[in-house]
Amino acid sequence: MDWIYEFPFKFPINLKAIDDSVRAFSVKHSAFFDIITKGLRSFVNLIYNFINFIPWFVVILIVFIAGWRLLGKVSKGLLYAGLLLLVGALGYWDMMNETLSIIIASVIISLAIGFPIGILVSTSDKIDDFVRPILDTMQTMPVFVYLIPALLFFGLGKAPGVIATTIYAIVPIIRLTNHGIRQIDEEVVESSLAFGSTWLQSLVKVQIPQAMPTIMTGVNQTLMMAISMVVTTSMIGVRGLGMEIINGVNKIEIGRGIISGIAIVIMAVIMDRLTQGLVKRSEVESSGE
Repeated sequence: MDWIYEFPFKFPINLKAIDDSVRAFSVKHSAFFDIITKGLRSFVNLIYNFINFIPWFVVILIVFIAGWRLLGKVSKGLLYAGLLLLVGALGYWDMMNETLSIIIASVIISLAIGFPIGILVSTSDKIDDFVRPILDTMQTMPVFVYLIPALLFFGLGKAPGVIATTIYAIVPIIRLTNHGIRQIDEEVVESSLAFGSTWLQSLVKVQIPQAMPTIMTGVNQTLMMAISMVVTTSMIGVRGLGMEIINGVNKIEIGRGIISGIAIVIMAVIMDRLTQGLVKRSEVESSGE
């Protein structure tokens, strides 16, 4: 009666053959992957050096002004500036900059790739039907799975961290760019075309500005998903706050894990609130037009 409770057959999948073929592909095209690795490493280092070049008190002042102007309250600016000051007082300022450089690089690449794809998907229902299951798979795939090909093709360090984070974080900007453009009233688009605009002019001057609040929400969600990958990518050698948490777990150091976790939470809250302020401002500007 075992067949009632145990599945009666299995497909004979040769996992070793898959592993060997991917490894062989990686070795055969190693020069190509090395170029990408060096390029990504240089890009992240450029961002890190730029962030590190700005004095800490200037960064805190920028956060204060941004919180005040975007959220409309001086108290908000003081709160976020105080939280950022706390990160430095805890001794995690340099680690925060390392983490921030990975996040910014991943978000920039995600926007550079995802925004045009979102526009392309919005132009055709067939493309939308084709891309949607791919995006569903990318969004529901366990995050650890992204580390395997990133590690295999790009080795340890910043480059695979950026690749894995980009793949994980790119989905929201594609989805919400597509959704934002599709939800625009067709009469508005037809009116712009009737007045002599080309499709590209209508897209740039009418559709994208009208969809900007939704697109900015996609930027916010892309940023949040990139931050959520920080700890995970530390498993493949990405330094920063995530590595500090992993070290705390490995050595069972509760204090180390909690304090570095609080630093990540503070960074995530500040970036989330500031980008939400940008979303609200874009909504106000869009409704004003």
